[in-house]
Amino acid sequence: MTDLRDAVYVDGARLPIGRARADGYYAHTRADDMAVRCIRALLDRNPAVEPASVDDNVWAATTQIGDQGLTIGRTTAILAGLPTSVPGYAIDRMCAGALTAITNAANAIRTGAQDVCIAGGVEHMGRHPMGEQADPNPRFLAESLVDASALVMGSTAENLHDAHPEISRERCDAYAVQSQERVAKAAADGVFDSHVVRMSVWADGAWRVVSGDEHPRPGTTLEGLSELRTPFRPGGRVTAGNAAGLNDGAGACVLASREAADRLGLPGVMRVVDYAFVGVQPETMGIGPIPATDALLAKTGLTMDDIDVVEMNEAFDARYGLTTLCVGLGMGCTVLWERL
Repeated sequence: MTDLRDAVYVDGARLPIGRARADGYYAHTRADDMAVRCIRALLDRNPAVEPASVDDNVWAATTQIGDQGLTIGRTTAILAGLPTSVPGYAIDRMCAGALTAITNAANAIRTGAQDVCIAGGVEHMGRHPMGEQADPNPRFLAESLVDASALVMGSTAENLHDAHPEISRERCDAYAVQSQERVAKAAADGVFDSHVVRMSVWADGAWRVVSGDEHPRPGTTLEGLSELRTPFRPGGRVTAGNAAGLNDGAGACVLASREAADRLGLPGVMRVVDYAFVGVQPETMGIGPIPATDALLAKTGLTMDDIDVVEMNEAFDARYGLTTLCVGLGMGCTVLWERL
């Protein structure tokens, strides 16, 4: 068996995250133009990457209709000015779509099929709400393949609370406040400055430039969160304050073989070590990161004691980092990175 090459992460860029509503950042912006902005930013920041040298443009979107459809990997390659010789494709693994784009591109590099790839994801929930035009097969419910709650993410979160009562609403609210405080500090410390790219958007009859995330709510308090209602169940534990928000955004990265990175003088920030995708009960899909992480650690021979950072979304100084997600309809994924 041929040894796998190293696939290294060279650079990444994302847009400021906008709220998915009529007055959000991207209410009048196309999803494909959001993706194009990320591609152009990566090429502008890495002039050693000749557009013609990009072997593939891999993009994910969950709701692949309208301006997120038509094989968005190919259409955005053309719109971004890449030569027509550069192919592209689209994938969908719901919440883990962009991570799957990255692992697919990394695999093409690791096996020697390709040298340089762009991989990313876009979601315009303001234009395409979750499940828009979806037609779940009635057999899911008629044959009791899943419970009806499996089709509503907030309900699956409530189910997870039922299975783990130690994760109380108070504990989740406290975590939400901590998260708000951490993102505010990261923004103030300039953590996002190296990879969040500005974008011009049309709003209120004029053009404006957006540069910072719109969704965070500075000043969030435990007292304020405790007053929020629980929309998914009377007396429940999931609220708009301790759950993920509905947002619009796009992000992408450049991946390359270590040999190509060295040849082009590109910085190899970290390498893809391995990854795992697993299936879990759709009714409690939020548990997915745990078995996915267990599977990954078993494959690599590592333990959690070896992991320096979990949910690694930004630059980090430790050696190993895990990116892990729960995925709609009962899946989980974990990707292991090693800093170079």
